[in-house]
Amino acid sequence: MSLRLECMNEQTEVALPEGMEQRLEQLLTLAAEMEGIDDGEVTVTFVNDEEIHELNLQYRNMDKPTDVLSFSMWEEGDNELEILYEEEEQPDNPIGDIVISAPTALRQSEEYGHTLEREIGFLFVHGFLHLIGYDHQDEASEREMIEKQEKVLQQAGLAR
Repeated sequence: MSLRLECMNEQTEVALPEGMEQRLEQLLTLAAEMEGIDDGEVTVTFVNDEEIHELNLQYRNMDKPTDVLSFSMWEEGDNELEILYEEEEQPDNPIGDIVISAPTALRQSEEYGHTLEREIGFLFVHGFLHLIGYDHQDEASEREMIEKQEKVLQQAGLAR
């Protein structure tokens, strides 16, 4: 049993910080440990604003770009991304996919006055929590998500 992260960069507009994949593996381990998860695979894909806009429209019926999208394999739903794997590539325990807009992450890091690494880390942990069932539809659930995100980021040395 183990956690696995697959990282793909499908955009060329923003240079990702050096060591970003290792940092995301660390964040996955910390967040999963916090939630008692010790097995599964998460895929994170970096895209541009146009691609995330298309995905947001297609799967959430929202005609605008966003910073991060999560597609859980633990939930069934009409708006969840269907991923077709070759039989030999099918992960044993897929948790889901996280899609991050690298250009949006860069803009937000500048706006909030912190590093791109911290912003990507925040978006990744936020996306992971969505994958495993957390949401922020009301004030109490939003507060819970924020506390969990900040705890993981602080443990990884990415606190504000």
